[in-house]
Amino acid sequence: MYNHISILGGSGSGKSTLCNILSSILNIPAIHLDSFNYLPNWTKVDTEKRDSIILKKLDSPQWIIDGNYNNTLRTRLEKSDLIIWLDYSTIALLKGVLKRYIHLRHKERPEIPGCTEKLSLNFLKFVAGYKKNKRPIIKENLQKIDNAKILIFKKQKDLNSWLKSFSGDDNILDKFI
Repeated sequence: MYNHISILGGSGSGKSTLCNILSSILNIPAIHLDSFNYLPNWTKVDTEKRDSIILKKLDSPQWIIDGNYNNTLRTRLEKSDLIIWLDYSTIALLKGVLKRYIHLRHKERPEIPGCTEKLSLNFLKFVAGYKKNKRPIIKENLQKIDNAKILIFKKQKDLNSWLKSFSGDDNILDKFI
């Protein structure tokens, strides 16, 4: 069916959760790009080193990757059998970030070992600027990809319906929320 899946979207859209759900359904390894961008305590990894690690992961026979990271985006999209874009509103992204913060406050992010969940004004500004600053880059890259490989969800409820249908399990979301 699918061997290479890319999941795109703004912070707080649920990319990592969807990645874990699909990994469980399809028994394909989940790869969270943030885990290559941060060392413990949110220490940033050198961009060149991060991108090299990401590109090497693309040679794996199967993967589900969540994250945007522009430098490797085009290559990931070209190698993907399925691309899922969580193209949610700014309000939905901000709600997602706040919900995650409340749920994981002062706890380690499962997909980013050694990094505890935090929230800052700068991060909220970054999320609020996604539509203007990051979304156009994703949209431009997707225009160069076969539309048959792309699923775009504008609302969480539409993604949830698709997931239930895709998995054949009406309770699939209960296992991950």
